[in-house]
Amino acid sequence: MIRRFFRHIKEGFFGVGRHLGMALSSASAVMITLIIIAIFLILTFNLYEVTKSIEGSISIVATIKDEYDSEHVALENEIKAIDGVESIIYHTKDQEFDYYLDTLGNDDDLREFYESYRDDNPFKAAFIIYSDDGGKLENIKNTLDTMEEIDSTSDGGSNTYVLVSVLNHVRVIGGALVLALIILAMYLIYNTIKITIASRSDEIWIMRNVGAKNGYVRAPFLVEGVIIGFLGSVIPILFSIFGYIYLYETVGGRLFGAFVLIEPHPFVLYIALALVAIGVVVGFVGSYISVFKYLRLKR
Repeated sequence: MIRRFFRHIKEGFFGVGRHLGMALSSASAVMITLIIIAIFLILTFNLYEVTKSIEGSISIVATIKDEYDSEHVALENEIKAIDGVESIIYHTKDQEFDYYLDTLGNDDDLREFYESYRDDNPFKAAFIIYSDDGGKLENIKNTLDTMEEIDSTSDGGSNTYVLVSVLNHVRVIGGALVLALIILAMYLIYNTIKITIASRSDEIWIMRNVGAKNGYVRAPFLVEGVIIGFLGSVIPILFSIFGYIYLYETVGGRLFGAFVLIEPHPFVLYIALALVAIGVVVGFVGSYISVFKYLRLKR
């Protein structure tokens, strides 16, 4: 009897040890996955801001026919009503002339030559039009081309639309990679809980035989999945907060000297909350799928 008693203690001890080991192994796998997710989240959000900034810098130049220049205020309001137009800057004929002279650089002789034509200014007044969505640029340009008051429009041609398409694809790919990593984390937890259930099948069988409801059997595994997801998110959160702040301060808020990074506060807080939410939800869903599948098969 004493020998049997110690055997049960030994089995229980090693059973708990195996179970704890599997849980820690799963939490470690989730931790690594969440670190990768954190990196991609930071990259994706910054890429989104960069691509939106680039899109926002793309403009359409619409020149106004001379006879309608005096009506530019009413015309500006009409253009603002076009879907996708975010802002408009009006340039007089003299401002357009000055802009052209600025493109000549420091060539004073050439500037002086063209300056002689100021009294007979060949340029037309123009609107510089910016869109809130690069995908709407072509529609805005087509609408402007149908307006009687507009003399001509310029938006950089087909290369502009190619650039906008590339930027959109960059954002979509970044989001898809994050989603794929979330599914991977869910699969890791699913497998761990599945192994745990298999190792405790006798206990589950006993509970089912004494009349335990599925919800009662399922609850401990769901809690375990949530805990695994939460524990797996702790180090990725610390990595994201301190890592991003360090990166931001090291590069002075600009990547490659041109791309402005998102300020750390409150950005890192949002990333931390996202990682906790992903860890907990992934842990819960992974556990639920695993337990549900097992209980369904064992009915």
